[in-house]
Amino acid sequence: MRHEPVDPDVDLHIPAQRKDLRLRQGPVVIAVALGGGVGAAARYGAQLLWPTQAGAFPWTTLAVNAIGCAIIGVFMVVITDVWAAHRLVRPFFGTGVLGGFTTFSTYATDIQRLVDGREARTGLAYLALTLLAAMASVWITATLTRRIIKWRQP
Repeated sequence: MRHEPVDPDVDLHIPAQRKDLRLRQGPVVIAVALGGGVGAAARYGAQLLWPTQAGAFPWTTLAVNAIGCAIIGVFMVVITDVWAAHRLVRPFFGTGVLGGFTTFSTYATDIQRLVDGREARTGLAYLALTLLAAMASVWITATLTRRIIKWRQP
């Protein structure tokens, strides 16, 4: 069986290329990790401020995911259409901060707890509403951001 390299432009069997890959990816990994810590701490803070009671609809997690997706919509338009950002901005803020802030694992756990607690309808409603809210948030904010940018251009 032939093993393909992680990056087709890099042969990991050549020590110099392995070292080059580490040097290029090291700052990205650090940026994602630092951003992830910031985002996860913000999400944890939201859960402390607005805790969800057992068996209740997890409004905080839904709001965090919808808000995070809305910010992603704005952020992606700004860094792709307006601003030539530093190469570590997207990994730090997009993958790290927003990836740590939004949460699929808590979403899945919330659904499982609702179903296990005989709240299957609430769990299904939460599943669907989160998906709709997340997709709508990204689409609406990206669309509005593009319109604002177009409107502001001379």
